[in-house]
Amino acid sequence: MADTGRSVTSCLESFSEEVRELHGTDSVPYLDAPPSPLQFHRDWVSPNRPCIIRNAFTHWPALHKWTFGYLRTHIGSKKVSVAVTPNGYADAVYKNRFVMPEERTMFLSDFLDIVEKKSNTPGVFYIQKQCSNLTEEFPELVEDVENHIPWMSETLGKSPDAVNFWLGESAAITSLHKDHYENLYCVISGEKHFILHPPSDRPFIPYEMFQPATYHVYEDGSFKVVDHESAEKVPWIPLDPLEPDLIRYPSYKQTKPLHCTVRAGEMLYLPSLWFHHVRQSHGCIAVNFWYDMEYDIRYHYFQLLDSISRTVT
Repeated sequence: MADTGRSVTSCLESFSEEVRELHGTDSVPYLDAPPSPLQFHRDWVSPNRPCIIRNAFTHWPALHKWTFGYLRTHIGSKKVSVAVTPNGYADAVYKNRFVMPEERTMFLSDFLDIVEKKSNTPGVFYIQKQCSNLTEEFPELVEDVENHIPWMSETLGKSPDAVNFWLGESAAITSLHKDHYENLYCVISGEKHFILHPPSDRPFIPYEMFQPATYHVYEDGSFKVVDHESAEKVPWIPLDPLEPDLIRYPSYKQTKPLHCTVRAGEMLYLPSLWFHHVRQSHGCIAVNFWYDMEYDIRYHYFQLLDSISRTVT
């Protein structure tokens, strides 16, 4: 069995390298403008390749309107959902738990006070509710962007499942994970820093099962982790690509992560099932569009790869 395991591991390493060479994914390329829907499907969606697109939403008023001052005067009195953590890591592994943020409802103006350091409220604050919060909580802002990306909707033959609004502190970090969505991530101000892994790196990215829990952050900055005792354990990635524990997870050395920065006015196409870790500049504002992936042969290939990976790791 040991020889078989080594043989399978060797095959997985070769597979990952061959996919990387086939699709040229040693870096994230730039497009100067969105291609036609047919071209985008042929060159990017179908081969599952990321790219950064410039000049894709230059017509959005949000690019010049969405200052903190504008948000204060326009919707500052609205109550919004804010994720609060003690360390900036929401939906991440902490002390052998999968810990979700405390979800706090507060006036947007109070949230902006925290981001602008006008308030010494402890914790790390991030507007990141991923349930189409732009259309559900910030409908007043939709007219400054769009409720879908017309050429992407034509490419996929569908509308987005969700349109999300993101704004937070630089300490807020999104841990390494994947989504079952074709993702268009549009940076309005500031910049986002992505670490990306193609789906073919799955054999070298560890998953473990964790008890779900939630942070509770107190006014003095102390916090506790509240277990969801009746909930089933969930699979999550315990590795931090910023400081990977290669002694505990040596196979991660086989990966070749891509690093890219998406700046104001740029759009990242993040294909479905790509692993990603995200950081941001302080006060960065972004909007992303989640289009449900096609559950075609690519999905089943990934499921097979995932099953093999769980067997040999």
